[in-house]
Parts: sequence; C-alpha cells; structure tokens
Amino acid sequence: MAPIKHFAAPAGLTTPPLSFATQTGDLLFVSGIPGFDENGVLPDSFEAQFGFVVRNIKRVLDEAGATFRDLVKVNVLLTRASDVGPMNALYAGAFGPAPYPARTTCVVHALPNPAMLIEIECVASLAGH
Repeated sequence: MAPIKHFAAPAGLTTPPLSFATQTGDLLFVSGIPGFDENGVLPDSFEAQFGFVVRNIKRVLDEAGATFRDLVKVNVLLTRASDVGPMNALYAGAFGPAPYPARTTCVVHALPNPAMLIEIECVASLAGH
C-alpha cells in the first residue's frame, strides 16, 4: 500500500481535525476549502469568498506539484441557490479554459460556519508529476 502524505492548513489558520489534503499514489484529495482569508476571516461577499477558496486550493495544488489542469473532480457546496450563476462565471475563469474537471454543484442548507457561502473539495491526478 502506498504511503499517505498529509498537507497541513496554512500557518495561523485554525481548522477542525483534518488535513487540507492527502495524497496516496497518484491521487490528491483536497478537503472542502471555505473562503477564509489568510487571517482566517470570512469576507461578506460571495465573490471574495470564492477568490479565497481558489487561492487556498491553488496553494495545496502548488505544494503537491499540481495545477488546476490536473483536477479530475470538483464538488462545490453553496448555501444560496442565487450564487449558482455567479459561481459558474467565476468558476469558468478560475478553473478554465475547457475542458473542465467533472463537477457536482449542490445547494445545501448550511455549512459549518453560518457565514460560509461556499466550500469546494476536489481530487487531482498527480500522474506524470
């Protein structure tokens, strides 16, 4: 069995008991990433939270030697159906150009912090890296 490599949250960010990501073999599993800024603060706007989600995912991918082009599956959790359209527009710019990874988008009743508007988890292939 391949060893499991764990990726920690950015320094100074308080998280629940989890790894930001884990790698086993050629697969990198990125935990659900909310839109916290570098100080652990959730901005009020959806667009700002989305930007911090993308930045935090990029940090994990960079650390693992991967890019957004290596993503094979993305799960997006939103707390407001009205954010689906804006999320699609922002997502196209951040995760594109096409072809995009497979994706599921769910509108959920709540996320762990009531101020969280979005959380994204994903899986990347590290084959060839």
